[in-house]
Amino acid sequence: MDQLAAMRAFTLVVETGNFSEASRQLGVAVSSVTRQVNALETLLHTQLTNRSTRSITLTPQGRRYYEKVVQILQDVEAANLSVAEQDEVPRGLLRISLPVAFGRLYIAPLVRDFLVQYPEMQLNLTLSDGLANPVDEQLDVVIRLGNLERSGASWIVRKLASYTRKVCGSPAYFQQYGKPEHPEDLVHHNCLCFSYSTGYEIWRFKRDKEVCEVKVNGSLVANNSEVLRQVCLDGGGLILMPTWLIGEDIRGGLLEAVLNDFQFYPHIDMDTGIYALYLPNRRNSLRVKTFIDFLTQRLGNSLLWEKF
Repeated sequence: MDQLAAMRAFTLVVETGNFSEASRQLGVAVSSVTRQVNALETLLHTQLTNRSTRSITLTPQGRRYYEKVVQILQDVEAANLSVAEQDEVPRGLLRISLPVAFGRLYIAPLVRDFLVQYPEMQLNLTLSDGLANPVDEQLDVVIRLGNLERSGASWIVRKLASYTRKVCGSPAYFQQYGKPEHPEDLVHHNCLCFSYSTGYEIWRFKRDKEVCEVKVNGSLVANNSEVLRQVCLDGGGLILMPTWLIGEDIRGGLLEAVLNDFQFYPHIDMDTGIYALYLPNRRNSLRVKTFIDFLTQRLGNSLLWEKF
C-alpha cells in the first residue's frame, strides 16, 4: 500500500463526503479509493469512517486521524515547493479564489500581463462570492473583500489595497429627483439595496460626532452588486457601493457621489480592505509570493482606492 496516496484518498473522501467524488478528483475508480481507505483502517486496526448509503461520517478516531493527516499532507506539499522553486524562478500551477465582480473587473485584466511576465506559471481561477476554504478546495491564495473574522487564525494575511463606500446616482436621476443633502433625505429617494445580510435596508452615516441611521426603501433588492450598479447607471435609483466598483463611473461622470461630508458607518466594524490570504504551508512558496507582490504593485498604485 502507498500510504501517502491512501491518506490523500481518505482526506478527499472526508472533504467531499463521498467516495464517488473523491475518485473523480483523483482520476481513479471508486473501488480503488475504497480499497485505499480500507487498507488504512486495516493498517491502523481501527474504523475511520461510518458509511451508509446516504452519508459518510468520521468516527472519533477518524476525526483525530484526519486532522493529523491534513497537516502531514500540507507539510509534504510545502517540502515539494521548497525544492521545486529553489532556483528562484516561479513556475507551476497557482490555484486562486476570487470574488466574482472584483475578479472580473480587476484581476481578469491583469492575467495576461502576469503570465507574460512569468511564462512558467499557470493560473486556475475560481470566481465565487462564497467563503472559500483553502484546505477543502486545495487553494493557494484566496482574495477577500472586507471582514476577516471568519477567515481562521491560521491564515497569513496580506493587505493589497483599501476602498471606501459612497452613495451615488446618475445625473439623469438627480435631474429628475434632486440630490439628498443629508442622510435623512434618503427616505424620499429610491434606494437600491444589496441583500448581503439581514438589516440591509438600514444605512448609517457619521459626520464628526453626528451619527445618522436611515431606513431606506426602494424598488429593487439584489444579491449582485453589478446588477444594482447597472440599474443605477440607467437612472433607476441610488446605490451605496464600494469605490472599487463605482470609482470609474464617478470619475467618468456616469455617476455622481453625494453626501460626501458623511462617512458610511455600519452597525458592525466593517473593514474596507482587500486582502490576499494563504495558509502557513504556502509561506515559502515563490509562486504565492510572486502573485501577491504583483497584485500589490498593480492594485496599490490604482487611483480607484482614493476617496471620492
